[in-house]
Amino acid sequence: MIVNMSDNATPEQIEHVIQRIREAGFQPHITRGTERTIVAAVGSGGRRHEIEALCVAPGVDTVVPIAQPFKLVSRQTRPSPSVVEVCGIQIGGPDVVVIAGPCSVESREQLLETAHGVKKAGATMLRGGAYKPRTSPYEFQGLGIEALKILREAREQTGLPVVTEVMSTEDVDLICEYADMLQVGARNMQNYALLRRLATLQKPILLKRGPSATVKEWLLAAEYLLAGGNRNVVLCERGIKTFETATRNTMDLASIALAKELSHLPVIADPSHGTGKQSLIGAVSRAAIAVGADGIIVEVHPCPERAFSDGPQSLDIPQFERVMRGLSDPLRRVVAPLVSSA
Repeated sequence: MIVNMSDNATPEQIEHVIQRIREAGFQPHITRGTERTIVAAVGSGGRRHEIEALCVAPGVDTVVPIAQPFKLVSRQTRPSPSVVEVCGIQIGGPDVVVIAGPCSVESREQLLETAHGVKKAGATMLRGGAYKPRTSPYEFQGLGIEALKILREAREQTGLPVVTEVMSTEDVDLICEYADMLQVGARNMQNYALLRRLATLQKPILLKRGPSATVKEWLLAAEYLLAGGNRNVVLCERGIKTFETATRNTMDLASIALAKELSHLPVIADPSHGTGKQSLIGAVSRAAIAVGADGIIVEVHPCPERAFSDGPQSLDIPQFERVMRGLSDPLRRVVAPLVSSA
């Protein structure tokens, strides 16, 4: 249930509602807007009728049910979009955020060359895998703590905040020492033990959609993080598995627009995994921004043909520079051809 406080509700009236929600057996979650305060009563097993009766409490405007199973992620709970800040970079703010870097940290030279290259081209954050979940146990699994140290050095040299993937609860504390944002990969979207652990942090989380997950399941995974206390969550659409074989995955652009409609959380797109093809990354990046994405995350490698992982979907530095130039006005590039042909 959502308790919408009136515009002129006093702090005492708001606190009274919060206390009554706790007494009814629910957990209150407060959103303080510029004009009014919203208090969500979240949980199960509480006395719903007591929340409904709050409609007559002083300072209360309306009491309405939350229509979606994801309560705290829903725009009903927070009508205005959330902005997640990572070392001064705002994701969900007025500017498009570009996260770039290699799939895997392979060496100090490889990462530093990439970091300086993407920084010069206009990237706002640096990505790089230290621990890699691979389909085969015989494939490169990442350099682990050595990679984390290299990522930290790259951040010190370039000033780019670092995003890297966390795969298990045992690695959380270690990775938090080196990374500015923790990525939950597609394979771990429904790793609930990991989500519960990350929910106890205030470190920003990048939550990728699972390859076979519905939008509802994706948002419910985010709900684990918010319900546990971490509101610094960014969603990432990275393509889903379909019958199509020409691309690595099917980039679900509609899900970006839908997630922005249903949720207040920022959403970014991963055209590298979404297509698996260098040649499609620029066009899909522009399309993602045109449908509302707050940013993109792309794989960049100094020499993709020598990459230990994901070479076919990695851009080299000149290719990344061209993609960045193409992002300068994505709406004009997408819409203009349609207008001229009309």
